[in-house]
Formats: sequence, structure tokens, C-alpha cells
Amino acid sequence: MTPFPVFLAYEDKGADHAMAPLVLVHGHPFDRTMWAPQIETFATERRVIAPDLRGYGASPRTSGVTGFAQFAEDIEALLDEVKVETFVLVGLSMGGQIAMDCYRQFPDRIRGLVLADTFPAAETPEGAKARNAMADRLLREGMRGYADEVLEKMVAPYADARVKEHVHRMMTTAPPEGAAAALRARAARPDYRDLLTRVTVPALVVVGADDAYTPVADAEDMHAVLPDSTLRVIEGAAHMPNLERAEAFNRVLGEFLARVDGRS
Repeated sequence: MTPFPVFLAYEDKGADHAMAPLVLVHGHPFDRTMWAPQIETFATERRVIAPDLRGYGASPRTSGVTGFAQFAEDIEALLDEVKVETFVLVGLSMGGQIAMDCYRQFPDRIRGLVLADTFPAAETPEGAKARNAMADRLLREGMRGYADEVLEKMVAPYADARVKEHVHRMMTTAPPEGAAAALRARAARPDYRDLLTRVTVPALVVVGADDAYTPVADAEDMHAVLPDSTLRVIEGAAHMPNLERAEAFNRVLGEFLARVDGRS
């Protein structure tokens, strides 16, 4: 059995201030460098922590299936280690689903919840079959073919070439074992829709206007069930608006953080 939690590699920038620390959870198949524009911007005013999830980046690789509960437990163990008690939690895509599991497990530590380009429903049987087949393929072939195929869905075809290069590099350097383990976890993930109706902290739902993986309709559905949420659609972006339109993403995130700080 895989021991858990594991100690994650992470970025820890900025200093503790009166403002809430910011914790950033990356998606699949990326690493903590996807948050570079947010770390640079927000570490000037607050502490920002961005881990590499288990199986990604410089964090330990484990075999088999990494359940979302394990991802969340790893994050909580890291925050215990670095002595961050309460924080604003941001997750994009799979990271958003992991953020939902964090709220399920330790809601009292979360002061604000940001769900970007994600959705809460459990996987369909057809989707689970496809994810497990893709996991098999990544283990068999590696990451490059997959990265080439999905690049212009992860980011819009019109995205800046430097953004495309960064996203492609993250995907091609992701460990196939970690990516496959996460895909199997996504195939078996729980349904978080009822959980969202019980979220008691402010929430921000963000989505790229041209996101094909998690379209605006998914974001609207989450916004409708979250008791205290704001919806922001980032024009000129697909699945990764934090990189494709970093300035716009940072602006709406900054507004949300100011609101959370004001409540405190």
C-alpha cells in the first residue's frame, strides 16, 4: 500500500502578512510552474505556496491510483509543515477538483475558495473508460504524443507562443507514471456537487471563454449552487486563463482576495 501523505516539493514565496496566504493547486499534467504569473504578482503582498502534486514535478512518484483524498491529505500535511493554518485555496482543472476535496476534508482552514476551469460532477462510465485507456497509453508511449494532440485545447490556438511553449514543456516533462495515476483517480473521483451547496466561505468561479474542456456552462452551474460565489469569464482564453490572460486572471483573483481579506 502506498504510504500517505507524502512530502511535496513546493514553492513558498512572500512573507506572512495580515492578508490570507494563497495556496495554488495545479492541474493535469502540469506542475507548480503553471502558477508563475500568480506567484510573481501576489507574493509581493502575501505568502504564496504552490506545491507539485504527488507524481508531478519534483514531488515523489507513487505507483497505482492516487485518490483525490490522498492529493488533499498531501496538501494538508505540507501546510502543517510550513505552518500555514488558514488560507485561500485556488485550484484549476483537476486542481479545482482536488481543492473541492480539500474543502470536504478540512473546511475550517479554508477562508476562500477559487475554482478555475473545473467541474464538480463524477466521471461518466464512458469518461472513466477513456481516462483509464489514456493512462495505459501514457505508460506505454510517454507524454509527447498526448501533449502534441491536446496543446491547442489546453490553451487557445491563438495563445501567445511563449505560453504554448511553457504548457507543452510542462506536459512533455510530466512523469507518465504520475499522470497515469492521476487519470485513474479522475476516473474514480467522487461527485462534489452536493458539497458545493454547503460551502460557507466566499467562492470565485473563473473560466476561459473558449474553454472546450470545462465550458462556461459548467462554471455557471457551479456559480448557481455555491451559496456565496462570484463568476468571472476571462475573454481570449481557453482552459488555462491564468497563463493565457494572466493580467486579467490576476485582476479578478486580486479583487476576490481583497474581499476575503476584508472579511477577516
